[in-house]
Amino acid sequence: MTSRLPALNDWVDQVAALTRPAAIHWCDGSDEENQALVARMQADGTLLPLNADTHPNCWLHRSHPEDVARVEHLTFVCTEDRDDAGPNNHWMSPADGHAQMDELFEGCMEGRTMYVIPYCMGPIDSPLSRCGVEITDSPYVVANMRLMTRMGALALARIEREGSFVKGLHSTGELDPKRRFIMHFPEELTIKSYGSGYGGNALLGKKCHALRIASWQAREEGWLAEHMLIVGIENPQGQTHYIAAAFPSACGKTNLAMLIPPDAYREAGWKVWTVGDDICWMRPGPDGRLWAINPEAGFFGVAPGTSEQSNPNALASLQSNAIFTNVAVTDDNQPWWEGLDKRTPAIDWQGRAFDPANGPAAHPNARFTVSARQTPSWSEKAEDPQGVPISAIVFGGRRASLVPLVFEARDWAHGVLIGASMGSETTAAATGAVGVMRRDPMAMKPFCGYNFADYFGHWLSFDGDEAKLPKIFHVNWFRKGDGGDFLWPGFGDNMRVLEWMIGRVKGEAEGVDTPIGILPTPEALNLDGVDLTGEAREKLFGVDTDGWKAEAASIGEYLSSYGEAMPDALHAQQRRLAEALG
Repeated sequence: MTSRLPALNDWVDQVAALTRPAAIHWCDGSDEENQALVARMQADGTLLPLNADTHPNCWLHRSHPEDVARVEHLTFVCTEDRDDAGPNNHWMSPADGHAQMDELFEGCMEGRTMYVIPYCMGPIDSPLSRCGVEITDSPYVVANMRLMTRMGALALARIEREGSFVKGLHSTGELDPKRRFIMHFPEELTIKSYGSGYGGNALLGKKCHALRIASWQAREEGWLAEHMLIVGIENPQGQTHYIAAAFPSACGKTNLAMLIPPDAYREAGWKVWTVGDDICWMRPGPDGRLWAINPEAGFFGVAPGTSEQSNPNALASLQSNAIFTNVAVTDDNQPWWEGLDKRTPAIDWQGRAFDPANGPAAHPNARFTVSARQTPSWSEKAEDPQGVPISAIVFGGRRASLVPLVFEARDWAHGVLIGASMGSETTAAATGAVGVMRRDPMAMKPFCGYNFADYFGHWLSFDGDEAKLPKIFHVNWFRKGDGGDFLWPGFGDNMRVLEWMIGRVKGEAEGVDTPIGILPTPEALNLDGVDLTGEAREKLFGVDTDGWKAEAASIGEYLSSYGEAMPDALHAQQRRLAEALG
């Protein structure tokens, strides 16, 4: 099999000449193809079958112990002009980047099969979708890309019609951390990844294409590629408002995307619809609103912490046809991870008999891959070619102190500042120390494919005369009290905050203007059934003026770190914040 597109055939031939595979397989995405790949991986131990009675057609994959997360320090953006990549990215010239990667790729697929994966990010027929082709030597990547994208014959047909695609070249190489790099060439719409089999480093349609390359495409074409979930909130009157929300990895995106409202809300007729849990592409529609699609077709979620309490919809979706990576297993071969239940696992994520002295049974960044359609809350709007209209944009991070439960931006420019200055404590989704507060603008710090200063300017550019832009909010589910306990119950009770946001969008909910934005009073939220302490009410719905003065100064220093490229409008918003705090 080859393509009717000469440019694609030529590239595949060039890669084959460089990597020298034993065979080339063009992926068609069929069930038969997938069954053959799974059988091959089961035979060589790449995939281990799980309990067929409790988890039919579910598989366990164990990655190399030193290949378990994104490697931001080894991820580069290669542009001709270093300033285009910006201080938020590691930079290398395209010439040096290609030379370094091609040396690694030389002969790396000898004895292996080279898989050619045509894929579409977004509904096949959507004008908002974009296509790519990943070449890899990993059948595990093929199996995951089949779940995460619209992969195969239909995607290839669209690529042949359009004549353009993002090129992604990946090899697991030797899985040597010293020979591991992920390079992006946005001006060439090209990605090269070597030495890792881990999700975001190897599934090139995900962070590499859908965010780093797509954010560059989005600036060129006038849209936004964002690290955001998309969730629909249907009220008892049958009206659905769609919310896009940006959180750093492992900060509750999937939980919010699949939220189950409290009993009283469900009984009243509220419903929650999942459109996407991780990535959102938004474009202005003819009506002035932002319309969004989820470019992905599946979920690549963090397993630890996923439970019947935190995310019953995610758990329900994982009972069949799922791939688990770096989880533990019970004595009857069911997948297990910390936070799931009170059972004791038998085998840890590295295949050893479980011993607490070795650390957690499942890796803290253990993952599941599953088709989005298996989620009970999945929305058919996820396949709508026109996307869904966005009523509100939410930013949020993991902040134990200072930041209240929720506040609203006064206007679009203020909202861009809120997103640009967003801070969060680091999690296990990336290598390095956990629990360190860092600025993570729009949750895009590891994923923006160009200079953040230009990115903020691109966001500001959407505020035109005809625009009907979403309201912007900031949330913090993770505020802690002096005793170290969380002050807000979270999970399903986050619905109470979403209801207030929708009320603000409709002009019906009360809010109080403060120096940092518009906050609800405790009375403005429906807190029936929620028992908040006096400390919780004070810290969740109050503003620590002295603390925010220090925060405003820190935000100013952060913006200034980008030099003259930082938009004046954001500096003005920061000065306004500082002056309002006195």
